[in-house]
Amino acid sequence: MSKKIIIIGSGFGGLGAANRLAAKGHQVEIFESRDKPGGRGYTYEINGFKFDGGPTVITAPFMFDDIFAAAGRTREDYVKFVPVDPFYRIFDHTGRAFNYNNNPDFIYDQIRSWSPDDVENYKRFIATTRAIFEKGFLELADKPFLHVTDMLKVAPDLIRLKSYLSVYQYVSTFIKDDFLCQVFSFHPLLVGGNPFDTTSIYTMIHYLEREWGVFYALGGTGALVDALVRLFTEQGGKVHYNAPVKEILINEKRRVTGVRLANGEIHNADIVVSNAEVAYTYRNLIPASYRRINSDRRLENMEYSMSLFVIYFGTKRRYLDSRLAHHNIILSPRYKPLLDDIFHKKILAEDFSLYLHMPTITDPSMAPEGMESFYVLSPVPHLGSGIDWKKQAKPYRDRIMAFIEENYLPDLQANIVAEHYIDPLHFQGTLNSYLGSAFSVKPILTQSAWFRPHNQSEDFDNLYFVGAGTHPGAGLPGVLSSSIIAANLIN
Repeated sequence: MSKKIIIIGSGFGGLGAANRLAAKGHQVEIFESRDKPGGRGYTYEINGFKFDGGPTVITAPFMFDDIFAAAGRTREDYVKFVPVDPFYRIFDHTGRAFNYNNNPDFIYDQIRSWSPDDVENYKRFIATTRAIFEKGFLELADKPFLHVTDMLKVAPDLIRLKSYLSVYQYVSTFIKDDFLCQVFSFHPLLVGGNPFDTTSIYTMIHYLEREWGVFYALGGTGALVDALVRLFTEQGGKVHYNAPVKEILINEKRRVTGVRLANGEIHNADIVVSNAEVAYTYRNLIPASYRRINSDRRLENMEYSMSLFVIYFGTKRRYLDSRLAHHNIILSPRYKPLLDDIFHKKILAEDFSLYLHMPTITDPSMAPEGMESFYVLSPVPHLGSGIDWKKQAKPYRDRIMAFIEENYLPDLQANIVAEHYIDPLHFQGTLNSYLGSAFSVKPILTQSAWFRPHNQSEDFDNLYFVGAGTHPGAGLPGVLSSSIIAANLIN
């Protein structure tokens, strides 16, 4: 039976749920506060350059294919994916690089050049991650954990798979070379986690990449967002931009009845799906008289991921002769101490580790002809740190750019013709993220599955959640899995 469904926000979780629900015959409308879709996948266009605001690493491409297939369409007719090889080029603090892809012999050769003894160690490591991947991703990622009994059922498997270990602890039980331990443990940072705190279940990310590859959407992540919006509107869905939701409306029976926009408009619905942060939804969109004190307190007491400082920049020359690949990880000489500074001490260190994205090496359309497009990302503490980003942003930007110019992109700053940066204040103020966290609730074991904010509200039966803050978590596969869960629960 067709229902009227309102979705708050047009990030990948919202767009995934919207398309799946529309394919089931529901009347679906999205209300987006910004002028364009995408949420964290927003696209900035500056001086002819296109900069992907958010996720740039596409794994498990079949999850996008399934969204289009549910509507009787083929994803390739809307957006093209191309493989990226190497998946990442990872630099140590001396500038020496390690490359990896999904060719086992290639990976073995790379490992051998650093630590011959670790080739066999790596083979044992990757063999054990298959079981973790099958349980954590294939079996549990798209299943709701609404009751404590759901958690109890899987607890023996989680113990058997050593989920009580951190990712780094798990990797280091196999790999002995310190740098290679970093290479095979950095993945939690892609979903907001500290490799020294995040449950070893997240070693499945490495296996997932090996299984299905790493891809890039031609035209950037924005092209993928646009494809999902086009699919949605072709199914009769409506998207409202510059339409921030001010309040979720609730009746005396504690049922959600729709939303009130910032301009006062009221839109009624049978069901509301929030792609906004869970903490923001409860603390800002639900009237205090309907909120349970313990809900607010529980959300505020959870641990949240780090934030990000991201510089988007375009150059008037190309850097095809540089040492860079499409995806680059540049590690500080201080691996654990720097992560301690970011996640635990919450201080802005003098050094940094960086993700440097160079999409024009694969897709020149992201920049005007003869020019290059980049962004560089540095993990930083969230706003619980007390760092004054109005004062610190520019000096931090200057340190990062000076480092890149000195080590990777000669004469960089003289060649910049487009630039924009975002900091934790952007995540808090524009993306409505609690504490300016970039990935919402931190992916530790005690905040996973049933312990994570649920996909169906415990307070209002017809309010649902998708996105990084709910089960199973951040990253494109996690966020898309949350949209599968919500669509299945609504049915």
